[in-house]
Amino acid sequence: MSHNAEVRLAVLGAGVMGLAIATMAVGCGVPVILVETDATKRDEAGGAVTRQLRMAHLLGGLDRTTVPGRLEVTGAVDDVAGATAVVEAIVEDAGAKAEVLRAASAVVAPGTVLATNTSGIPVDELADAVARPEELVGTHFMNPPYLIATVEVVRGRRTGDAALERTRAVLAALGRQAIVVGDGPGFVSSRILHRMINDAIRIVDEGRAPVEAVDALMQGCGHKVGPLRTADLIGLDNLADSLRCLYERTGDETFRPAELLLRKVRDGHRGRKSGRGFYEYVEAF
Repeated sequence: MSHNAEVRLAVLGAGVMGLAIATMAVGCGVPVILVETDATKRDEAGGAVTRQLRMAHLLGGLDRTTVPGRLEVTGAVDDVAGATAVVEAIVEDAGAKAEVLRAASAVVAPGTVLATNTSGIPVDELADAVARPEELVGTHFMNPPYLIATVEVVRGRRTGDAALERTRAVLAALGRQAIVVGDGPGFVSSRILHRMINDAIRIVDEGRAPVEAVDALMQGCGHKVGPLRTADLIGLDNLADSLRCLYERTGDETFRPAELLLRKVRDGHRGRKSGRGFYEYVEAF
């Protein structure tokens, strides 16, 4: 892909998803400003993006001949003022997301793509926080976004046509395919996938089948890697947060986080990123 000078992406948050989204954009030749208030995460962000970019090239997710976009890391939200698109990718907490979206929307120009990357919080729940509610959209990137080309784009009740089209254009420049869905807790993908993963965890906890057997059976049903390997890739702490979000907003008991999942999170077994979840990994990322 050629250099995408017309897109200037700001990513809010240097956690797992923020770093991965930044890696994807840099790897597509797009300049990125990455905002992180935690000084330690800020110091580690550049090296983390470099490592993930190397991995993306090795796995064939990004074209290694593309000149990488420039990465700038900052602690100030005001620095996103010149971005053409902003993606908020902080923790799955509605209050925290609303606060950072409020700050970003106050400094960007009208017409800037303003997106919340969430796996379950309804977009309309966050729209009151921003200066122009019609410009807020949801973008649910799958992890890692440099390997998964589809992006669930969520149209909130107040999201305008222009914002939706601008979001499609930005994602196309990043080599991603936008699939537009309606708003609501968990949208489409999380509402279906998270329930299945939660059930898979309960089955393991009941002693009905070991982790490997559950994944092997679901692979036989067409699931690429199985629900428990998927859980490790999502991050068990992120999965637990998303399930809580769904449970609180729907009251559906099937979304109440499984006890085994909560135990693993308490024990620090957060999945692929920590080196141990339902499986053990030689190298965390």
